[in-house]
Amino acid sequence: MSKKVLIIGAGGVGSVVTHKCAQVPEVFSEIILASRTKAKCDTIAAQLKRPIQTAQIDADNVPQLTAFLKEHKPDLVINVALPYQDLHIMDACLAAGIDYLDTANYEPPELAKFEYKWQWAYQDRFEKAGLMALLGSGFDPGVTNVFCAYAQKKLFDEIHTIDILDANAGDHGYAFATNFNPEINLREVSACGRYWEQGEWIATEPVSWSRVFDFPEIGPKKAYLLYHEELESLAKNIRGLKRIRFWMTFSDNYLMHMKALQNVGMLGIEPVEHKGQKIIPIEFLKTLLPDPASLGPRTKGKTNIGCLIEGVKDGKPRKIYIYNVCDHEEAYREVQSQAISYTTGVPAMVGAMMMLTGKWRGKGVFNMEQLDPEPFLEALAKHGLPWHVKEMPIETPCQ
Repeated sequence: MSKKVLIIGAGGVGSVVTHKCAQVPEVFSEIILASRTKAKCDTIAAQLKRPIQTAQIDADNVPQLTAFLKEHKPDLVINVALPYQDLHIMDACLAAGIDYLDTANYEPPELAKFEYKWQWAYQDRFEKAGLMALLGSGFDPGVTNVFCAYAQKKLFDEIHTIDILDANAGDHGYAFATNFNPEINLREVSACGRYWEQGEWIATEPVSWSRVFDFPEIGPKKAYLLYHEELESLAKNIRGLKRIRFWMTFSDNYLMHMKALQNVGMLGIEPVEHKGQKIIPIEFLKTLLPDPASLGPRTKGKTNIGCLIEGVKDGKPRKIYIYNVCDHEEAYREVQSQAISYTTGVPAMVGAMMMLTGKWRGKGVFNMEQLDPEPFLEALAKHGLPWHVKEMPIETPCQ
């Protein structure tokens, strides 16, 4: 089987995706890595044990990208560029007749908001073109969606509640840094929280709700309620669900810095005047912070990301935690990136593998939980992210 893949984006995640695709030549026989800055692609290519092609491309230029796709004819585009660029890349894929995959849903540059409506609107166009678009093939979203689909298929007769838990116990040694793109990270954390219960969305003030969870291999950590994009699709696709929430851990140091930056306007997304020029504060802040791709050699510790799920199996209450633990130093030894990039990049490669080998096929736009979870999870464990199911005690009301 000879398959060609185009990877767009040469940041931390793009580097991991490229390394992992290069490790599976029987599926990814040809690899093109493209970015607005070709030198970044060349740096990644030099780390690999097999040759790949690199290219300069502006993903926001739909005619240019369309022409590039028609010239090189990849079987699949893996989009690990900025979420702002998703629709442009989808447009180019439609114009060129190429399947599409991404790791994060579209987010308008001028509006800090996660919502699938813009990409779900492409359903009819992809279906009529006979093409497949796979959305959110990272970890959260991505693997967390598949964990839920697996729980629905194998572990429960009814699922009532889901709490997605994301803990990073890594230490990079900087006073302040973000583990993925600062614009996306800081917009996500500083936004209002939101969760789904009994058919309604309920809003909360930013990082105002917290809980302590004892994460396997990490220990007790305080996690804060956020809104995250997989909640929207899982609330739609998991049968009988009564409530779903998302929680992420942050250190007190991280929250202190974020709130201070927010208070002085550095997280703003509207242009401001500075010495006769228009600048966007959060974009300027990004230039001051460490590049997430540079954190790999500095970061020690582990991540734990999983789904705490309650429901019924064989007429009895059941509660499980299905999760992965990833070690920052082990990830760096393998692919020269820290675990945050690794846990996003590996599922992107595995999702691409599912599509290219025909294990996941369809016409239209798909979220991860709509497809068979078993072949994906089997490949995920094989290619670096083993997963575990832990039975949890059922909490009963006081008598």
